[in-house]
Amino acid sequence: MQPNAPATIVRILGFLMLLAPAPAMAEGFPKFRHQTIDPNCGDVCYAVSLADVDGDGRKDIVAATESRVLWYQAPDWKKRVIIENQTERDNVCIAPLDIDGDGKIDFALGAGWTKVGTIQWLSRNESLDDKWNVHLIGEERWLHRMRFANVLGNKRPQLVISPLNKTVGAGVRLTALQIPAHPKTDRWPRTVLDASLNRMHNHWHFKPKGSSSIKTLTASQEGIHLISKTDTGWQKTRYSAGMPGKTASQMGAGEIKSTRLPSGRMLIATIEPMHGTSLVVYLQSKKDPAKFERRVLDDSFRRGHALWLADVDGDNMDEIIVGHSDTGAGENRKRGVYVFDAQDATGTKWVKHVIDEGGVAVEDAVAGDLTGDGRIDIVAGGRYTHNIKLYVNLGSE
Repeated sequence: MQPNAPATIVRILGFLMLLAPAPAMAEGFPKFRHQTIDPNCGDVCYAVSLADVDGDGRKDIVAATESRVLWYQAPDWKKRVIIENQTERDNVCIAPLDIDGDGKIDFALGAGWTKVGTIQWLSRNESLDDKWNVHLIGEERWLHRMRFANVLGNKRPQLVISPLNKTVGAGVRLTALQIPAHPKTDRWPRTVLDASLNRMHNHWHFKPKGSSSIKTLTASQEGIHLISKTDTGWQKTRYSAGMPGKTASQMGAGEIKSTRLPSGRMLIATIEPMHGTSLVVYLQSKKDPAKFERRVLDDSFRRGHALWLADVDGDNMDEIIVGHSDTGAGENRKRGVYVFDAQDATGTKWVKHVIDEGGVAVEDAVAGDLTGDGRIDIVAGGRYTHNIKLYVNLGSE
């Protein structure tokens, strides 16, 4: 009996492992099924967003092109037109919110960004088959990005906009517009959060750990900055200069998102510089929350233009979803969609996964559960490829 004891023990241990509960961490990185939602949505799919347009409890896909805003109705992704040729060309940014308080999703939209910079919101008509109504809010030339966030600490979130280039003063006017009691007729009051930065390609809102107030991160020619409300006004804190360079087009940052590591430390992800080559992460210092360690994860992109953070593999830690539109160098030579997965809770080791290599010239990307199975899917909109693609998360084998 003794010669066979080790083998018997191994079999018993193996059986006990089968009976043990599944670990909390995901077993492996998931596979994704490619699905073309629209092969030709327009000249450029400038922005993609997710919103429950029809109120059925499922997220629909929304896209802004040069002359139209479209939504694709879940679960069969039927294409519907929200507006068409009702704004200054080109539509460049969009943000969902129930603006008029009727319990249904509306949209804020930025258009004519290089010429006039119109700000408007879209309300639905009597039927979802009809084109929506356009309500002008105001103008801000070079308007480039918009998001709803309660940065002022009011009862309702504000529409925060960031132009790409300055038109008045020393820098772009990062501005919060308050929704009035009667949004169709009343003026939307403005509060300038900062007006000192240039070539601000994007901004992002987050709530710091242990704080009730919402802060704003900016990606600009001058690098990464935190914009926060104080008792006396607005404060700007520089986190990093971003990509070092000799000219404005070679320095700073262009895309920005943030999340928290399991330890509670903040992680900021960027594409540097604007329309740049590098995916960079900033890890918050344990000793000084205002200091960040810069790490370049990849420097082979060309015209990096899409960035999102989401937990696609179910390990309770966000992955970095990134896309570029032009032919790059090295391993990421082909334009497409990639996911970078942290290998431990420190955020210091990452592995790159190819989601789509060559199938879409990515202008924008977003992630969310679009199938109702609890897994995070990815949506990407194309520039030169003119398409919109969905990557359905199939889980790991």
